[in-house]
Amino acid sequence: MEHEQLEALVREHGKAVYGFCLRLAGKQTDADDLYQETFVKAVELNRELDGGRNPKAFLLSVAVGLHRNRRRKAAWRQRIAPVGEFVEEAAAARDETASPEEALLLRERRNRLLGAAERLDERLRIPLYLHYTADLSVEEIAALLRIPQGTVKSRLHKARKRIKSLLEADPLEPF
Repeated sequence: MEHEQLEALVREHGKAVYGFCLRLAGKQTDADDLYQETFVKAVELNRELDGGRNPKAFLLSVAVGLHRNRRRKAAWRQRIAPVGEFVEEAAAARDETASPEEALLLRERRNRLLGAAERLDERLRIPLYLHYTADLSVEEIAALLRIPQGTVKSRLHKARKRIKSLLEADPLEPF
């Protein structure tokens, strides 16, 4: 892959890939690492990146693979030498036109929604993020994850249903 090709790829799809990495990783530092590793791996796998195919889907599939490998390694390390995790607060939603009360409610709703999504199993969470944050179609998600389209639809449905039940179970405020 030529330097110019890589720059064009980053310019065209970098923002979407970074947003997906941020949702997938949860923490900005982990997302930064995953984002960089994704493009490094894409350069290594240059022969598989065909211009006629969807390069965004290819990059997202690379990110998913790298994320799964990281989680597997982290789980193994955790079994060998358990270490407590630090929890980072989700970034607050910023809407400059909203009043302080509306901004607080919006931030609370967003945090509740993100918290519910984080509680999902990875097999439900990844298609959900691919669909809503990366704006991929069911067909693209199916190709990316190498599963049937019906399975993608089923997982999206289950994820939405599970999030709804999690939010309804929380007595703070109706969503």
